[in-house]
Amino acid sequence: MSRVLVVEDEAAIAELVAINLRHAGYEVAIAGSADAARREIDRVLPDLVILDWMVPGESGLALARRWRADQRTREVPIIMLTARCDEVDKISGLDAGADDYLTKPFSTQELLARMRAVLRRKAPEALDAPVEVSGLRLNPATHRVTRTGADGESDVKLGPTEFRLLHFFMTHPERVHSRSQLLDRVWGDHVFIEQRTVDVHVKRLREALAPVGCSALIETVRGVGYRMTQRVAATSSA
Repeated sequence: MSRVLVVEDEAAIAELVAINLRHAGYEVAIAGSADAARREIDRVLPDLVILDWMVPGESGLALARRWRADQRTREVPIIMLTARCDEVDKISGLDAGADDYLTKPFSTQELLARMRAVLRRKAPEALDAPVEVSGLRLNPATHRVTRTGADGESDVKLGPTEFRLLHFFMTHPERVHSRSQLLDRVWGDHVFIEQRTVDVHVKRLREALAPVGCSALIETVRGVGYRMTQRVAATSSA
C-alpha cells in the first residue's frame, strides 16, 4: 500500500482527497501547514506528496525546493494541486521540483491517473526488470539472485528482507543511504523498528553474498550509513 501525504490547508478539500485516495487503496496522511508537512515527512517518508501552493507557514514552492535539496526526500514524487492555473505558475511549480501539476477544480479520476503515472516513473525498483551489478544479477519476477563467475553461475540464497534490501541497493548503486533512509524505503512505516535492525540485515546480506565473493560490494560509510559500490572487484568463490 502506497503512503500519500496531502499538504492542504482547506480542510474540506483535504478530506475529499483523502477519502477518495483511501477508497482507491492508498494510506493517507494530511498536513494543514508547512510545519505539519515537515513533521510528517520527518516521521515517515511517504511514497508521494500532493502539495498545495498556498499553505500556512511556507509556500508549496518553498517546500518542494526544500525537499528536492535534501538527500532523504529528493526522490519523493510531488504533485502540485492548486488553484493557480496560469502557465507561469505551472512552470514555476515544475521548476521547483514538482513531478506534475494539477489545477483546481480537478477530477478525482484524473488525480488518481496522474498519481499512478508518477509512481510508475519514480519507482523502478517495483518493476520486474532484472538488475545486474558487478556480475551479481537479481530477478524480481523469479525472486532469484545469481552470481556469474569463472566457474559459471551460482545461486545466492536470501531471506525476503535481505532480498528487498539488495534490490534497493542494486537499483540505487554508488549512493550512500542512512539507516533511516533504508528503513523508509525498504521497511516502509518504521515507527516501531529500531535503526539497529538495518545493521542486522546488512550483516546477513553480506554473509549471504560472501560465498560468491560479493560481500565487499556493500560498503559501510562510517557515521553515515551504507552504499553498494560497483568498483569493488568481486573475488572468486571459495
